Amino acid sequence: MAIQKEFVLRYRGSEHVRFEIPSAFCDEQIAEALTGRLLAVDGVYRVHVYRSQRKLAIRYQETVHDFTGLCKLLFRIVSELEKEALAEARPKAVQIAKQRVKNRLKNIKVFRWFGNKYDDAKETLQAAKIVTTGLTKPGKFFKDPEKMVIDFLNDMLVLFLIRLHWDHITKEWIPRPFRYRYEWMAAFYMIYLLMRSRRPKP
Repeated sequence: MAIQKEFVLRYRGSEHVRFEIPSAFCDEQIAEALTGRLLAVDGVYRVHVYRSQRKLAIRYQETVHDFTGLCKLLFRIVSELEKEALAEARPKAVQIAKQRVKNRLKNIKVFRWFGNKYDDAKETLQAAKIVTTGLTKPGKFFKDPEKMVIDFLNDMLVLFLIRLHWDHITKEWIPRPFRYRYEWMAAFYMIYLLMRSRRPKP
């Protein structure tokens, strides 16, 4: 059944008609589009969509449009809006389907495992670049190789511990610091030892 047949005439007066309309045309955007296109027509001077009551009220000049001509005009506009809505819905449906496939692939354990490992490797590589910056300066390395190696190993250990406990830090330690006060004390003491080891020898 064409959607135009769902527009049921409920009142016909002098230059005034009311239709019962389908729920699809009670959507805010579609109702605004229908109102705008009707008002753009010569001879139609008032249009209102009662969305909650599913009614369309039109006031027009019979000298410009008779009742039959107004109905033909209304049904043509409705048909155009229906075609435009379908044209917009098709690419959205395809996009939604693609997104659902992607979400399903992400939810598969194998893909999720590889994704997590890739993220871990990428973050570890970035951290390693920062840590190894000091080793790229030959003068510093040859001046005190033992200290450079110890500092490097300390940095790697700290990064490993942070990465290992990152979920606990962000989801448990920070929201409830008092409950995890001993963990925070251990973390601060580790930072203190790290900073102390970086002090220049007398």
